[in-house]
Amino acid sequence: MDIDILLYDGFDELDGIGPYEVFDYALGYASETDERAGRVRYVALDERETVTASHGTGVGIDGVLPKPESEAAPDLVVVPGGGWSARDEDASAWAEAQKGDVPRALAAYHAAGTRIASVCTGSMLLAEAGVTDGRRAVTHAAAIDELRESGAEVVDARVVDDGDLLTAGGVTSGLDLALYIVEREFGAEIAERVATVIEYERRYEVAVEPK
Repeated sequence: MDIDILLYDGFDELDGIGPYEVFDYALGYASETDERAGRVRYVALDERETVTASHGTGVGIDGVLPKPESEAAPDLVVVPGGGWSARDEDASAWAEAQKGDVPRALAAYHAAGTRIASVCTGSMLLAEAGVTDGRRAVTHAAAIDELRESGAEVVDARVVDDGDLLTAGGVTSGLDLALYIVEREFGAEIAERVATVIEYERRYEVAVEPK
């Protein structure tokens, strides 16, 4: 399972780094029995060495997000939030929504049938892309009304699984989102092993797509 976490200047550190650590541990454990378990990496939309997160942390970038039709395209794209409510015009999810490049990239991946996951106000970038229109989703509490007004069906849950679209609430819920994905892809044993090593007590408020 190849995972790309799409970063931009002003993303919230924990939104992106938390899921990365969960996925990195999980893929390492999975590779003990399957050398093709996959990889996780930080990507941006352009060639660059680093991005600067919302609290000033510089994060190294592993590569550029491939086109969705590329052989290098990931199986899962994860988009963090950050700075949405502050309306930071220079570096934030809000700024990226106004620029439009990130929403267009997410819309293209969605159209190609790739699974997309968001943490916190990353879902507002999906809303800007039209991905959450008529879909069950959640975001940070501060942006819930905006998500609803955008046309999404807001669900009161920490993590919402709507098939090829997975969304999580505020900040630390990214850990629960990532552990949920790990359990679904690699099994409960590996998910619990990761939760144990990071000493995280999982919260299981997951709203699953109705059958």
